[in-house]
Order: sequence, then C-alpha cells, then structure tokens
Amino acid sequence: MSVVLATGSYDHKIRFFEAPSGVNSKTLRAGAPVNCLEITPNKQFIAAGCNPQIRLFEINDSSNANPDPVLTLEGHTAAVTSLGFQKDVRYLYSGSEDGTVKIFDLRSPQASCSFDCKAPVNSVVHHPSRPEIISGDQNGVIRVWDLGTSKCINELAPDAHYSPPSDINIDINSTASSPSTTTQSASASKPFGQRASIQSVDISEDGKTLIAANNHAYVFIWDPSDSANFVPITKFHAHPTGTYLLKAKISPDCRQLVTCSSDQSARIYDISRPSNRDRNQHQHQHQHHAGHSNFTPKLMQSLTQHNKWVWDCVFSADSSYLVTASSDHSARLFNLRSGEVVRQYTGHQSAVTCVALNDSSS
Repeated sequence: MSVVLATGSYDHKIRFFEAPSGVNSKTLRAGAPVNCLEITPNKQFIAAGCNPQIRLFEINDSSNANPDPVLTLEGHTAAVTSLGFQKDVRYLYSGSEDGTVKIFDLRSPQASCSFDCKAPVNSVVHHPSRPEIISGDQNGVIRVWDLGTSKCINELAPDAHYSPPSDINIDINSTASSPSTTTQSASASKPFGQRASIQSVDISEDGKTLIAANNHAYVFIWDPSDSANFVPITKFHAHPTGTYLLKAKISPDCRQLVTCSSDQSARIYDISRPSNRDRNQHQHQHQHHAGHSNFTPKLMQSLTQHNKWVWDCVFSADSSYLVTASSDHSARLFNLRSGEVVRQYTGHQSAVTCVALNDSSS
C-alpha cells in the first residue's frame, strides 16, 4: 500500500480512505472514541489512542470484516491524547490525561517506563535523533524526558500572560505579530496552574526547531540544539483572540507550520529562518534581546473550508499537501500550492478528531 490515510472519530470508528478517490476502503471498530492515530513508518500497523487503552491494528489484515486489534496496550487510566512510534518501531510512546507519559515495548502489552508530568498531558513528540520525549501538559509546562536516564532534563513554562496587540486578526500574506519570547524555569514564581494549557509540541525533522502552542493560540519557537537549555527564537499569536488552538505541526521539509483552531480554519505559516551564520551575526548585534531574534513567521494561507472546529492535521511527505480533520464529520485534502480542497473524506457519524497519513516512498 503506497499511501495510507486514516481518520478517527468520536463515533468509535477508524476509516481508511483511498487518498486520490476519496473512497472509504475499510472501517475498523475501535471500541471507544478515538483521540489520536499514528501509522508505523513501515505502514504495517496503525495505533489508536482511546480511553484508556491504546489499540494496535494490522493495516493490511483482510481476514474478516472487523478485525480485532493485534495488541491492546494497558497502563493508562484516562484518555490517551497523543502517541507515536520510534522510527525503527522498537517502541511506542504516549501521553494521557492521567498525567503520565509512557513507553511501550511492542513485545508486551504493559508499559516498560512511565514518567509523571503532574498534570494531564496533551501532546508528546520524539526527538528525531536523540532518545528523548518532549511533552506538553495542561498546566502549561513542557518537559524533556531522557529515555536513557529516565529523568526529566528540562522544564519550560512559556509566559502565557502576554496581552496581544489589537491587530492580531491577520490577513492572508500579512505578517504575524512577534513579541519577544519569554520563558521561565520550573522554579519561577508564577505557579504552573495559572498558565495556558499546552495543546501541541512538535520538533522539526532536522532537530533545529521546536514549537509549543497553547490553547490561547500563542505559538512559541525555540532552537532545541541543547536539550537542557532551549534558545528562544520567537512567540506569536496564530489565531484571533477568543478562539482555541487545537493542534500545531511542523512540515517534513521543516519550513512550514500549520495550526488548527476552533475558528474553523487551519493556518499555514512560513517558519524558515536565516542561515546559522546570518542568525548568529544578528544575535551578536542584538545581545540585549538575550538570544531572541526578530524572526517573524509569515502567514501564507488560511484554509477556511471547514464549517466547524478543526481538530487535527497532517502533512504529506513532500509537504505539498495537508489533510485536516473537523467536527463537521469530514476530513479534507488541501493542495498547499493553491489552497484548494482536492478531496473530501466522509462517512463518520460524529466529529473527526484525528487523522493519520503515511505516503512516504521508503
């Protein structure tokens, strides 16, 4: 199967679609509302995060109409909100509203390792080249977990108390506002409970850009070269005040950021930055910014074809297409060169909360 496209919904089902035609080729019963989906790099399995189990299905299993999961992973005690596979599929990692990040060796249904985040976890991501998991939680804290030492090696609590400028309603091809990024250590005076919930964390495939987005639609960007000391790059407001940001992801080419929102849109930002040489020279000239650059993400497109909340999204391998998932019971495939909808995927009887795509050639 060259392209695997699947959607998950509160209707307890996972639907597979033929990407070009939009035909629903197969439907699986997950047994519970599906919060998140992930396809293995080898396209053999799909994992569904439910409440509280994670169910692993074989994608090409045609033994019966409603195949059972090949593995059910136990250990979480509340909804699983985010998951992923290590690139060699040696283990699966997950975050949950039970406040933990867990690591599962796929040879066993029980977690081999668990980290206490002290708050419900909304998002987890694996570093592309280091044995580290980065988590974002509802108390507004980002943590870096070292899988070798089983310890937290960094904690960040981005400042969510910035008052946005009055002109945050950004038009197409305009520039997003870019106030200075401020971060505070875990020992800062403001309690974590006063901060905005971190909805998404993501790291670029080249390992040079880390983003975190909170539910008030602020996006923070760091250079994560040193896991114990992220360098802040910028902070900007991605969607209008009063709307919720639900998901943010970096494209495989590391140049674009997509944000999904309750304002029924997905927004595409250009986050490509100057070369290291230019950036270092700029930072040297502006040392009073304590390492912050004047880099400003540029809004490239606003995709407004959904008519209810947009919960999730995923880029194609070449970063030219985007699939979105919405409460309007549909998923849509966008051509990012034109901003047009190429295909619409329907069939769910409730909100489509998550989408997974693997169209890589490897």
